[in-house]
Amino acid sequence: MVTDAAYARCLEIARRHYENFPVASRLLPRRMRPDVAAIYAFARIADDFADEGERDDATRLELLDDWRDRLYRAAGGDFTADDPDAAAVFRALSVTIRRHALDVQLLDDLLSAFRQDVLVKRYEAWDDVLDYCRRSANPVGRLVLRLAGYRDPHLDEMSDAVCTALQLTNFWQDLQLDWRKGRLYIPLAYVRAAAADEQDLDREQLTPEWRRALATVALETRALFAFGRPIADAVKGRLKWELRATWLGGVRILDRLEANGFDVFAARPTLGWQDGLSIAMKMIAWQA
Repeated sequence: MVTDAAYARCLEIARRHYENFPVASRLLPRRMRPDVAAIYAFARIADDFADEGERDDATRLELLDDWRDRLYRAAGGDFTADDPDAAAVFRALSVTIRRHALDVQLLDDLLSAFRQDVLVKRYEAWDDVLDYCRRSANPVGRLVLRLAGYRDPHLDEMSDAVCTALQLTNFWQDLQLDWRKGRLYIPLAYVRAAAADEQDLDREQLTPEWRRALATVALETRALFAFGRPIADAVKGRLKWELRATWLGGVRILDRLEANGFDVFAARPTLGWQDGLSIAMKMIAWQA
């Protein structure tokens, strides 16, 4: 079927990209994987508009605006597109949205965060960073819950905490990469409080002041992981194993960052097969 081919294309797009947590992994219920892949492919391509290539900012915003228009057309059943990837993404996404009665605003929120990445390079306060995460990360968790049949405000709240914590951990892990793009997600209020100097980042030197600022945001991040942890016990079936793995993977990266003094200029922490074994054992030994 044409729709099956569209979902298969979305899964190919998803598997072409590295992420810190699994995309449509085998831990997810089989029935959810095509829908998750469609959502991920939609977001991945849009994120690339904002981040990749040699485009100027005006072109990036134009591409994102067009992607948004296509989103709302797809929600109404119009998924025509000349580009093969776009045609596949919106054909699959159109089916997913209508099959699960998804709130299109959640997908629109993702696009608003990508637009913000083009326009905003610094954040003054912690709440400003959290607002970005509310749109860049939290919709993904809520969409996964909807695909699994959950519509519960308490679950949404825990999911938001975990998704925000994962996004934040990725920021601290990618400090060097983001800085090269001119972005800094550590709130400027925390930078000033630690007496950190941005010129040290230009020299790729993680001074005691920057370690202090990162220790502060890591503590906030760990509190969010702790708040959201019970969600893995509040869902059923294979999804709980997916959420356990995702939570444990994010916390393990944060542990590595702290153990290394947050010096991503010396080494960017990643997860290998030994981490996979450790996560698997902790998933089994997990206690509510």
